[in-house]
Amino acid sequence: MLYTRTRMTVLALAALVTCGIGAALAETGWAAEAFKMGVVDPQAVLEKSKAGRRALDGLKEHATSRQKQLAKDEEELKKLESQLKDQEAGMSESKKREKQAQFRTKIQDYQKRVQDFNQELAVKQKELVDEYMKKIQVATKAVADKGGVSLVVDKGSDATIRIVIYNKETIDLTEQVIKEFDKLNK
Repeated sequence: MLYTRTRMTVLALAALVTCGIGAALAETGWAAEAFKMGVVDPQAVLEKSKAGRRALDGLKEHATSRQKQLAKDEEELKKLESQLKDQEAGMSESKKREKQAQFRTKIQDYQKRVQDFNQELAVKQKELVDEYMKKIQVATKAVADKGGVSLVVDKGSDATIRIVIYNKETIDLTEQVIKEFDKLNK
């Protein structure tokens, strides 16, 4: 009981001190400068800006060309498998094992190419995101400086991790950052 009274007394004093400091700052003009903050969805900047779309389209084009090659390789493997099955009846056991071993090697090579492609694509995506995040930060700083914004938080999106649970639309700087980003990255 004594602990609860002491704690309540300390909290009450802290509240009074905080109010007193706030009042003193307001009287001296220290609190005159309003703290402004904003939010930005970097994913939207990347997807909606002209420069971002060009970069994403380039990455998509690269992935599509590689996927076409992998699809062609897969089709060749299916044909080879079909031929192997058709020819198996007339082959000796040693010839069958040899052809099956060659086929397994080709499948392993194909799987390795698929794995290499996926890793390459992941690296290219990371490089693109890292490069463009630096550019988005520059555009965001320019918008924040113009608007007197002291803090800008990554809003996140459904495609990424949602950082901000709620914000008023008036503090969402995404569209302004997209315009600035396009201006800086022609």
